[in-house]
Amino acid sequence: MRYFTDEHEWIEVDGDVATVGITDYAQGQLGDIVFVELPAVGTAITKGKDAAVVESVKAASDVYAPIDGEVTETNGALEEDPALVNTAPEGEGWFFKMTIADAGQLEGLMDAAAYKAFVESL
Repeated sequence: MRYFTDEHEWIEVDGDVATVGITDYAQGQLGDIVFVELPAVGTAITKGKDAAVVESVKAASDVYAPIDGEVTETNGALEEDPALVNTAPEGEGWFFKMTIADAGQLEGLMDAAAYKAFVESL
């Protein structure tokens, strides 16, 4: 199941592990991505707090943790090719994988239909 935040992050849940990235809308707003700073494996992250940084030719932007958990893996491909965030933001351009500390926090996130409506309202 995939969920979305109002800060334009997506989180895809598979069992007790979740993959996190930014949405196509977010990468479009940022423009050409030139650098991504990912959290270290083992970092405890808190819902709504900074988890990563993405820099584009326009600006630097924080990527927020959609839920509480611990980083278990980062996408090393982004170090070599940060533009993956532009070409495949909701696929190969994922940022990190994490454990799910409190599955109840997912209930406050949007599903794909709600996120689409949210973006259309912007």
